[in-house]
Amino acid sequence: MGWSWRGEEMERNPVKAYVLDTSVLVKWFSEASESDMEKALKLRVDHANNKCLIIVPDLLIYELANALRYHGVLSPFEVRESIESLIDLELEIRSLDINILNSALKLAFAYEVTLYDAYFLALAKVTQSPLITADYKFYKKVSDSKLVKRLCDC
Repeated sequence: MGWSWRGEEMERNPVKAYVLDTSVLVKWFSEASESDMEKALKLRVDHANNKCLIIVPDLLIYELANALRYHGVLSPFEVRESIESLIDLELEIRSLDINILNSALKLAFAYEVTLYDAYFLALAKVTQSPLITADYKFYKKVSDSKLVKRLCDC
């Protein structure tokens, strides 16, 4: 369950909440046929139709812009348009939180993953929402966490 901004006022949104990492969202903007692309796109459509709530840290915006920049086929204009369309989706974008960062640091060392990846997992723990990833190397390292789900299993 989560809270969602829709327009000017905050309303209760009784839908399932998910934390998505950048590996999932990059599929929303890929022109190539990638594995699990349909599942990633379904999450976007479900969020747009208020069937689920997508929660991401603000870090994702920088990671996504960088991934799209190095994707090789998008122009600077297209990268900017992609990020603007992401903002228009009204995802629940969480600002930096020192408590989540401290938790992410512990997780990064415990699982031997990047702090960036660990921040998504720490956010999932705080929000008590499943973390969905298409980064299967990351998933293998944190698979004992019951909060992490592979996109292919959704």
